[in-house]
Amino acid sequence: MDYGLLMSSFASEAAGRKLTQQMLLYESLRHAILNGDIRHGTQLVPTRALAEQLGIARNSVLYAYERLAEEGFIAASRHGSIVSCVALPGANAEAFNASPVSRLSRRVAGLPPDRGGTGGATGAHAPFQAGVPALDEFPVAQWRASMERAWRSVDARDLGYGYYAGHPSLRRAVAEYVRVSRSVRCTADQVFITSGTHTSLDLCARMLADPGESAWLENPGYHGARIAFQSAGLNVVPIPVDAAGIAPTEAHWQRTPPRLVYITPSHQYPLGSVLGLERRWSIIDNVVERGAWIIEDDYDSELRHSGPPLPSVQGLRPATPVVYLGTFSKTMFPALRIGFMIVPANLAPEIGGVIGEMSRQGRIADQIALADFIESGKYARHLRRMRRIYQQRREAMVSAIHRHMRDLVTVSSDGSGMHLTMRLDAPLQDRDVSIALREKGIAVSPLSAYCHQGEDAARYNGFMLGYAGVHPDKADRLVAELGAATRSLAIGK
Repeated sequence: MDYGLLMSSFASEAAGRKLTQQMLLYESLRHAILNGDIRHGTQLVPTRALAEQLGIARNSVLYAYERLAEEGFIAASRHGSIVSCVALPGANAEAFNASPVSRLSRRVAGLPPDRGGTGGATGAHAPFQAGVPALDEFPVAQWRASMERAWRSVDARDLGYGYYAGHPSLRRAVAEYVRVSRSVRCTADQVFITSGTHTSLDLCARMLADPGESAWLENPGYHGARIAFQSAGLNVVPIPVDAAGIAPTEAHWQRTPPRLVYITPSHQYPLGSVLGLERRWSIIDNVVERGAWIIEDDYDSELRHSGPPLPSVQGLRPATPVVYLGTFSKTMFPALRIGFMIVPANLAPEIGGVIGEMSRQGRIADQIALADFIESGKYARHLRRMRRIYQQRREAMVSAIHRHMRDLVTVSSDGSGMHLTMRLDAPLQDRDVSIALREKGIAVSPLSAYCHQGEDAARYNGFMLGYAGVHPDKADRLVAELGAATRSLAIGK
């Protein structure tokens, strides 16, 4: 294969994007593998030889190969770098293109009234509370400047009930951001702004499935998705999770075929595993064959502490029945209440019409400000800074756990996001410990509470600890208190 021609051809398709040599090579190879131009079992040219052939630095080739290997597209062997087995787009993709969203139009008349937020805890959060970013590090002055510019641009037309899909500037900014950072295939017309992941999940459950149909959830998994699907009258089916993410068996596909498959592939919630490439392809093929949908919640994808964010499932191939969900509550601040969903292009008009009947947008100035924050580069800089901060806070937390709780718990090896999980090795039940600790003013989340079935809870006896809000200088003291309280419960048992 002529790799120089491959790169120049891809560069023509990506005209307008400023790609470095290493990113151009990586994206060219990835695109060629996904399209079948470079087939399974192909041995790639050695890094040194390819660098000389292309006239680029060897480090650029190493970067491209390392990213492809990390994402599962290639594997190292004694013969060199070999293209791994990945599924290719086939007839099923056309079958999906020909299949409209079922039951959308006739469902609108029977929808319940618009719902407000579900509420929840307010005020200062406890030190170990998961899902809350480092609010003390948020660039308030920069955000205030974006808000001031936004309000100066608002006119009377922006104060009405328009923009049911979200302000055009934010839809454009989100589309461009996820195309570059997450390899999502989309245009601004496919982006719909929501008030957060809960709202997106509720919309998906009511638009894409009928009561009584099955929705698959990771087990353990996000209880917010369970609530949304149960509220829509769906039959929730828990699917086990292993080190490579959600792990459905052939029996699951045959006995309880899903209408919706909810996944958190970049950072499984709460265990932190990454969904393997081969399994991603298997899920795509199965949902297409059965006329189902994938709900891809890209939880914590931006907050990997080592290496770049992993590409999305949605972007693996065109014409895939994936609704991609994202939120700014974790990367910005929870009170912003802005999320988004990205739907397939051929279904965007129909879905947009339904969303227009189901919800109304508000806080347009916030949306304009967020678009400015993204387009100005401040959002990307903020994310880079927060990744460094979270890595430091996690390292401080893990070190403190090893000092004060080594005999009580085992910490997971995952190093991404804003929380860690740990197995409880002491002869205690995590829910009992959590209740007792709350009486002492220490809030920890029992891991078993994220399981959908009682018999599975025993396998996940431990805790989820948020570290984003714990400054490194306070980690040792707080973990020491947690360890002492847990140890006293173990001794008294």
